[in-house]
Amino acid sequence: MNSSGGGSTELRKRRSPSSSSSSEEPRSKQAQLKKEKASQPPDQPCHSPQDSLFSSTSGYTNFWGFFNLAMLLLIVSNGRVALENFIKYGILISPLQWINALSEEPWTWPNLVMLFFSNITCMLVFFTEKILAKKWIGEKLALVWYITLISAHLTLPVLVTLWLKGNPLFASLSLAVIVIEALKLVSYIQVNYWCRGSLKSGEKPKNFLYPSNLTLSNFYYFLLAPTLCYELKFPRTPGRRPKFILKRAAEFICFGILGVALCEQWVVPLVKNSMGTLKDMDIFLCIERVCKLAVPNHIIWLLFFYTIFHSSCNLMAEILRFADREFYRDFWNAETIQYFWQTWNIPVHRWCVRHVYKPLIRNGYSRLTGSLAVFLISAIFHEYLVSVPLHLFRLWAFWAMLAQIPLSMFTEKVLKGGRAGNIVVWLSLLVGQPMAILVS
Repeated sequence: MNSSGGGSTELRKRRSPSSSSSSEEPRSKQAQLKKEKASQPPDQPCHSPQDSLFSSTSGYTNFWGFFNLAMLLLIVSNGRVALENFIKYGILISPLQWINALSEEPWTWPNLVMLFFSNITCMLVFFTEKILAKKWIGEKLALVWYITLISAHLTLPVLVTLWLKGNPLFASLSLAVIVIEALKLVSYIQVNYWCRGSLKSGEKPKNFLYPSNLTLSNFYYFLLAPTLCYELKFPRTPGRRPKFILKRAAEFICFGILGVALCEQWVVPLVKNSMGTLKDMDIFLCIERVCKLAVPNHIIWLLFFYTIFHSSCNLMAEILRFADREFYRDFWNAETIQYFWQTWNIPVHRWCVRHVYKPLIRNGYSRLTGSLAVFLISAIFHEYLVSVPLHLFRLWAFWAMLAQIPLSMFTEKVLKGGRAGNIVVWLSLLVGQPMAILVS
């Protein structure tokens, strides 16, 4: 009993300090609050120097909620236009017409004819390089031969397309392949010429592959690779990823069909309905038609950009284990027209810089001359790919490309880039493309 009583006494003694400390804590907090209250001014200020969130000086950049709102507005507005199109025209997409177009006689397909005979040009270039490596002909004679050959490679398909009058879509695709082959062949010829010059000067670097690179496997690998610039040895990936190949192939097929379907359902009726308006030259109706065509045209342009430069290029690169996958850069952030053209199509930009701009600079021409030459070549090929398939020679694509030169100077020299420059870049794409479609 005594022991139990003593234990309870000890328990009370042990508990007493904890209860006293717990009672002291709120007292200390109350005292601290009284001190803080006493130190505050009587008017209790709640203001401090700070900028509004929309001010650039605030440093605030988290506007993801407005991005969501913009996407919802875009979906709602375009959904309304799509619904209006469906109510007015019904379903215009006709897969049976696509099948009938594919089932026509082969000789009505300019693309098959041209792609078959374009291989002859490629083989002639390859064997000419083999002959040059053995020094059986001179460089001057080879230059005249190459100019004639590449000119014929680009000219004969024009005659075939105009004579056979095939499907404009197939003709455009085949002519695009012809242009790509021409650019590749120019790069192949020029790089091998540089290698022969290096051998003559005695500046042979280590692991120099020329002329052992002159093989059919090396040549056709380059023709199939998603690049326009030839190298003796391309960077390669260690292996292939089957899931990546299937994903890119599915994107290429699905987005390609979707793009063609949107053109048939959305763009073609707008263009047909705009013909009378443009003939009447009612300025306000013309502006309305351009604005109405701008959204679907730009959506299709972005869709085809992703299909070509991401899906198809990555698909070919993965199959060929081609390691350089920089087919585009952040063109959507372009603050000048020049930066846009430098980033949205990296293979073409690299070819222009390597085989046009830098050679001109090395030969004493100014940078302005080099840039003008690049825009001139680009304008010629844009007109080539637009006018020939459509059988319309009005030079709208040519002049539109040359108009990029003063516009580039305006965004760079006057606006000095920035947000205003980016708006001008997007505005030129939104308005320029539908205007070119309607006037042609």
